[in-house]
Amino acid sequence: MSSTVPRKGVLAALWLPTDHSGNLLRAELSRNLDFLKSRGIHGVLALGSTGEFPQLDVEQRKRALAMIAELAAPLPVIANISDIRPQVVTALGKFARELGLPAIAIMAPGFFPSSQEDALAHFLHAADASGLPTFLYNFPELIGTRINLETVAAFSERAPMAGIKQSGGEFDYHKDLIRLARERKFTVFSGADTRLPEVFSLGADGCIGGIVNIAPELMVHLFKVCREGVAGDIHPAFERMQDIGRILDRLTFPLNVAAGMEARGLATGAPKAIVSQRSAELYAGIVTDLRAKFNEWQLVQPHPINVA
Repeated sequence: MSSTVPRKGVLAALWLPTDHSGNLLRAELSRNLDFLKSRGIHGVLALGSTGEFPQLDVEQRKRALAMIAELAAPLPVIANISDIRPQVVTALGKFARELGLPAIAIMAPGFFPSSQEDALAHFLHAADASGLPTFLYNFPELIGTRINLETVAAFSERAPMAGIKQSGGEFDYHKDLIRLARERKFTVFSGADTRLPEVFSLGADGCIGGIVNIAPELMVHLFKVCREGVAGDIHPAFERMQDIGRILDRLTFPLNVAAGMEARGLATGAPKAIVSQRSAELYAGIVTDLRAKFNEWQLVQPHPINVA
């Protein structure tokens, strides 16, 4: 396991293939991570929103962190320890440190409204409990609380802030975060998977995204050309990312990520939540249409794996 905090690059907000009881499937996870590593990604966010962490109990989350840390090596793994319960944040933060992970991520508590002062106290508690460099994780559409710029600034003054993951619909917020990051020397990762050329033109350091599970080579290519200055044409990869995004948008997140992965020939495991007949139909349509796109683009599919 790398002890280096990831400061740039393309990181997978890792999908977790589980059985019907929420237990992580080792062979499937290993196969998916081998696929991602072979496409040149730079790290992993474990137990993020794409990993559907609220569906897992604390012991399942600990086992998942340990397994991901083992199988993702030598890639760095950021452990999302977000929870509404401070004692769970403490337990997961300490466990991440025991595993030797380089950093944690933390969201606002969620469900109940949080003032900015209470959100800041929650973040400081997470950083103190883990003793690790910390990424704030802003996804107000899911959590219900936006992490305001003043809160980010206050946290960066009082804790070992590694960076922030900016997700959700407020794209222009990247500008303020990147401006502050340049002053305070922290990293900005974006969750705007389908807008990477714009993200990198603003000065973001990288992305942490769900679509990385599906089309990592397209996103790594865009990072290299747009962020690292490697010679190349961004338009085919960007247009394909736009196509993927439009097809995935037919279904709600994160089930749409699983549909995209199935279209790519990757293991997704059992659904962690109840899926309606309508969603199942939309899911099947995504699989069909994206599979046709991947075949058209000659994106090589992973070899199938038989799991006992």
